[in-house]
Amino acid sequence: MNNNFIENIQSLYSDLCIEDIYPNEIGQNNDVFIVNKSLVFRFPKYKNGIIQLKRETEILKYIKGIISIPIPNPIYRSFEELEPGKVFTGYHLIDGIPMWKENLIGVKSVELVKGLAKQLVSFLIELHSISGEKASRDLKLKVRNPREEMYNLYNKIQNKLFPFIRKDAQQEISQSFETLLKGKAFSNLDLTLIHGDFGASNILWNPKTSMISGIIDFGGSGLGDPAYDFAGILSSYGEDFFDMCINLYPNGNEISDRVKFYKSTFALQEALHGIENGDRQAFDDGIKDYR
Repeated sequence: MNNNFIENIQSLYSDLCIEDIYPNEIGQNNDVFIVNKSLVFRFPKYKNGIIQLKRETEILKYIKGIISIPIPNPIYRSFEELEPGKVFTGYHLIDGIPMWKENLIGVKSVELVKGLAKQLVSFLIELHSISGEKASRDLKLKVRNPREEMYNLYNKIQNKLFPFIRKDAQQEISQSFETLLKGKAFSNLDLTLIHGDFGASNILWNPKTSMISGIIDFGGSGLGDPAYDFAGILSSYGEDFFDMCINLYPNGNEISDRVKFYKSTFALQEALHGIENGDRQAFDDGIKDYR
């Protein structure tokens, strides 16, 4: 299997000498390989993953000069034949390992934890400084309406997931969606460029220095609600660290209702992804607390 991937890389980049290649964690949408222990190559598995990778590559190029923390810089690219297996990007491996919740809990110095919060929020402030208007103009990104997207998500959850969800949980979900969608939370919303999947697996850190070393996987990036990125922090690290972060963000308290709402939809979104893409594991993981 690896041979096909190697051939496809070398047909375009014949001067890249591939000494070793091994699969990294298998992403939901991409096959990921580490080449020569120093390069990361990603091959989309599906047609819609190709469109996503193309968009992600354009976004990364666009924000390179704005973001001060290391992010992927796709120097190898193949978008000639738009079919799975042929399309890829490659970038220099960013040092660091994912900062899981237990890693953060293990940091005993309050100052260091504050430093981590500050680094993450600085990254978000830089990214969110790119207004929806500017990003949609420069990057031709689809303008999104978060309230509409949440209505659509709610419909899908009702149609596709409710048959697997116990009655009292159905009522809780409905109440949560209806309260938020009909209330004021979505009324003063400024769209910006967002990361879109800002959770522990995409936040790299150096355990020796307790510093963030990079942010990866911009596959979910696009125009959106800045609160969505904070929902990733809340979901990954819990209330205390989230509070520390939101307090460092300009007008953070204005978005925190939406942050909590988005977080409450994450497991359901995973279950939905599972149903729509025939991924049993994702479905089971997402639905388990609702059965």
